[in-house]
Amino acid sequence: MNNDLHTGGRSTGEGDLHGRALLASKKTLKEILEVATAFERTAHEFYTALIPRVSEHVRGLVEELAAEELEHIRLFTELAARPDIAAEINREIIPPVDDQVFSSYVHQPVMGESPTDQTILQYALFREYAAMEQYRELALNTEPGPVHDLFQYLAREEYRHKRELEKIHDRIVRREGV
Repeated sequence: MNNDLHTGGRSTGEGDLHGRALLASKKTLKEILEVATAFERTAHEFYTALIPRVSEHVRGLVEELAAEELEHIRLFTELAARPDIAAEINREIIPPVDDQVFSSYVHQPVMGESPTDQTILQYALFREYAAMEQYRELALNTEPGPVHDLFQYLAREEYRHKRELEKIHDRIVRREGV
């Protein structure tokens, strides 16, 4: 496998239009880690700001999510600072197809003064799904090692978050008869 280009098995021949588009869209690991850290920071701020605004039915989960997003920030920050990663930090990788969707979640949503639990959970579900897909694809596009392992771990974490949110969302929908 070419160490400068991780494609997850996709064709990148020079004559291949898909390959040229992938080559043109490469980002460095440093850039990807910066966006991912900003995403997690925004998620932490989002969940922290929601704690006093959500009902007791979801408050515990929102508190847990805020704490876990803070842990993700720590993991990314520590990974970027590791000496054994220094040689890889400027390596270019193919970003996930939905990179722009993921990046759009770096901005806080406007929810109004009194969003419903259902509205909050729907937004949170979209965030967690975007993160899960982003980290899953990044894991596929990186070679085995600490970077790959972190993306794989975070994909599983975001999947777990999504499942917990879905369970609560389903309970609320049943309770409200929506």
